[in-house]
Amino acid sequence: MVIRPQPGPQERFLSTPADICVYGGAAGGGKTYGLLLEPLRHINDKNFGALILRREYTQVTSEGGLWDSSISLYSYIDGAEPRKTPKLHWNFPSGAKVSFAHLSDDRDCRSWQGSQITLIGFDELTHFSEYQFFYMLSRNRSESSVAPYVRATCNPDSDSWVAKFVSWWINQDTGYAIPERSGVIRYMSRINGEIVWADSLEEIAKKGIDPKNAKTVTFIASTLQDNQILMRRDPTYIASLLALPEVEKERLLRGNWKIRPSGGRYFKRSQIRPECMLASVPTDIVSYCRAWDLAATDELESKDPDFTSGVLMGKRKNGRFVVINVVNQAIKAGEVENLILNTAIADREKYGWMYKVHIPQDPGAAGKIVAHNYITKLAGFNVKAEPVTGSKEVRATPFAAQWQNGNVDIVIGNWNESYFIQMEGFPDAAHDDMVDASSDAFNELAGDSFNLDNLT
Repeated sequence: MVIRPQPGPQERFLSTPADICVYGGAAGGGKTYGLLLEPLRHINDKNFGALILRREYTQVTSEGGLWDSSISLYSYIDGAEPRKTPKLHWNFPSGAKVSFAHLSDDRDCRSWQGSQITLIGFDELTHFSEYQFFYMLSRNRSESSVAPYVRATCNPDSDSWVAKFVSWWINQDTGYAIPERSGVIRYMSRINGEIVWADSLEEIAKKGIDPKNAKTVTFIASTLQDNQILMRRDPTYIASLLALPEVEKERLLRGNWKIRPSGGRYFKRSQIRPECMLASVPTDIVSYCRAWDLAATDELESKDPDFTSGVLMGKRKNGRFVVINVVNQAIKAGEVENLILNTAIADREKYGWMYKVHIPQDPGAAGKIVAHNYITKLAGFNVKAEPVTGSKEVRATPFAAQWQNGNVDIVIGNWNESYFIQMEGFPDAAHDDMVDASSDAFNELAGDSFNLDNLT
């Protein structure tokens, strides 16, 4: 079997002489596969060692993750042996080694003090902090015949430090990579935390920096169309990307480095077609969930209070989702429990036993106590208290995907106007109580079938 890169960006990624290469852009461009191919060029050097990193350990070990991908590739190498202790790694007959690890936070960098690593690979560089990247760069040393170097992959993230790092290769007006700059090598030196760039060694010297202290850097853009193997193997993958909300679609399908969440990018009123505004609750609903976003201020205590919002949503037999009712009140903390209990009683009388209540659980011991109190108060109901994880935008993305693709119905009610106003304003609006409750209700009904990590 012949193992080789695909023509185009993946091939350029594996052939660039740059000290640091960032390979990024759209999802499905073959970035991770390219990163795994890179060490194979040096496995006949007994002193060669590579380390490939993800931010979280589960991203290395999960089904179809980095370790599984390495098995599907490295198993074809005669004599290659996978090992799981002390860290996940592959041994090659020459003595060369490729290891896999994670850096959850900056403190994890300490475990690599004193290390000498010829090749360091970062899978999804935007998930790592700037400190982690440059600290590990200090571990990028070599005792082999191969000069030390770094390779990284990533999807666009306009708010990450990487966006600034690769900005020369990106059109700052459109957010898209500049084709003629892809693969062009520049010179970089980092002095007191600030990066100095130059187009030549002569220019870096004119800026008062010893050329020996400069590293070469390049960025290579990728798109889904570059990965013809994936396109043939899974022609429906592009449909998954097209079904994403606008922000994620721009990032993961089109490789846009400037796109960011703003009002109207997640939920637009116009995306709910007239025929999706229902005069009554459909009769084909198979499960209901009322999710709550809790607040403890009333209008007497604050001129701009947070609201306690409860969004009742249903999942229909045909796979559509319907927003049935929204409760949105600024009330005192002592009144919130009664509101939730009374609403649950009324809901179950109308909609029966296929009804769930979802309560958000704040972090820490106090959050657990409050959640326990709600569960006790709602004894007899199917109630779940779940810790809130991830940003509001990430939590809203699955529901936004269904909303933008016309898979959401709304039951007509006097709450519609305030609901649409807040949904359209997300995430820029002052309040997002109804958005949070909608996200949690949808995610409870939809389960874990939608996962953005599967698209990267």
